[in-house]
Amino acid sequence: MAGRPEGGVKDRCGEGCRLLKTSFICLSASLPTPAFAHASDRGHVLLLPTGYYLVGGAFAVAVSFLVLALLPVDWLDRFWRRRLPLFTFGDSVRTAVSLISFAGFALLIAAGFSGSRDPLSNPLPLVIWTLLWAGVALLQGVFGDLWSWLNPWYGPWRLVSRLLGGDDEGRWQYPRWLGYWSAVILFFAFAWFELIDPAPDDPVRLASAAGLYWLLTFLAMLVFGYRAWSRSGEFLTVFFSMVARFAIVERDENGRLGLCWPGAKLLAAEPLPTSGIAFLLLALSSVSFDGLSKTFFWLGLFGINPLEFPGRTAVIGSGTFGLVLTFVLLAAVFLLAVRLGQRLAGSDHTLGQAAGLLVWSIVPIALAYHVAHYLTALLVDGQYALAALSDPFALGWNLFGTADMQIEAGIVAGADSAWWLWNVQAGTIISGHVLAVLVAHGFAWRLHLQPSRAALSQFPLTLLMIAYTVFGLWLLATPTAG
Repeated sequence: MAGRPEGGVKDRCGEGCRLLKTSFICLSASLPTPAFAHASDRGHVLLLPTGYYLVGGAFAVAVSFLVLALLPVDWLDRFWRRRLPLFTFGDSVRTAVSLISFAGFALLIAAGFSGSRDPLSNPLPLVIWTLLWAGVALLQGVFGDLWSWLNPWYGPWRLVSRLLGGDDEGRWQYPRWLGYWSAVILFFAFAWFELIDPAPDDPVRLASAAGLYWLLTFLAMLVFGYRAWSRSGEFLTVFFSMVARFAIVERDENGRLGLCWPGAKLLAAEPLPTSGIAFLLLALSSVSFDGLSKTFFWLGLFGINPLEFPGRTAVIGSGTFGLVLTFVLLAAVFLLAVRLGQRLAGSDHTLGQAAGLLVWSIVPIALAYHVAHYLTALLVDGQYALAALSDPFALGWNLFGTADMQIEAGIVAGADSAWWLWNVQAGTIISGHVLAVLVAHGFAWRLHLQPSRAALSQFPLTLLMIAYTVFGLWLLATPTAG
């Protein structure tokens, strides 16, 4: 991530020089700057009546709770079960697609090492931080598990495992006690690298990290089997598969595609173990901290002037502390809400059973935050990615005819753009929380047969979702630095 130069010329020229210096800083701040590949930066401060949005968002979540509490249980159950069958889609070409994806990944790694050092000209950081982390997550949440076809491990694993005479189960059995903890640790390392590392956009640094991760993951799949490691240990596959449960497209065991309501597949999920609960809460807390860490409020807690941001190197300690603290606080508040809800309903279910089901309601919120948080980067950095992919090694190529395309950065600048961008982001977050309340109620009726007890059990969790709605909208509206 490119940062501003540290330090400056010492002011020795009195009031006139200070005035000139201040004017120069203001002029520099007003000039257009490039949108870096790290996807969360925003280039404007919203001057909108955001208080109305905060109240409106909280009101929408609260009303959805009241409406659901009054609806008949059988009506909502019929709503979730509705399906529209489409057609059968086989997976005979899945290996070929994955091999093509692997070849593209290898090309990106090579470009990271030998291409341009500019993060906006090298395709590796643009593809990983924008097209993969922002774009694929959005596609997963709408169209289902595309990642199971696109990931760069499945094809190479099938070829090598057949050559070695192995089977789908791997050499060793994946320990059941390990659960999702491997994915939790790897996801935390990924979040730390994205949010805390001084230079996550540096092509060589990113190529080294991505290449090493691919190799370690591939070896783990050979040892434990593709299915076991990808479902429990590989954090990208775990995250994308959880997000895909929200999608409106589903595929049954026979390969037949069908349409369903958003979040309907979540209600068919089994309770997650403690490690799975931790994974989903980490997915939400990390993107929340990404927004929080750049606010004037957070930087002020550590005595940092947001108008003279010292660079990411100076905030490694506070950033690491904040990343852990945000996760711990969210986990504590979530478990407390579930526990209080169980006590209000007089439930005999354990905290682990209730939390393992209700944590699935986090998926719509996590997806909504992900989309809203990375929307500006997807719109601008996505254009840079298309241009960079045509000339991956900065040799003057134009493979796809996009190398010289005009980058429309103004799509996220100006008052009109700020208005529609804010409304899309705010609407996404509010919709995510409303759908989360809907999913949580479905699980509550699964835990409690009596509608009154189910509604009581959801009251604390709904209050948490209302508070998180307000928090998310505040993150979008508050000034940021860095």
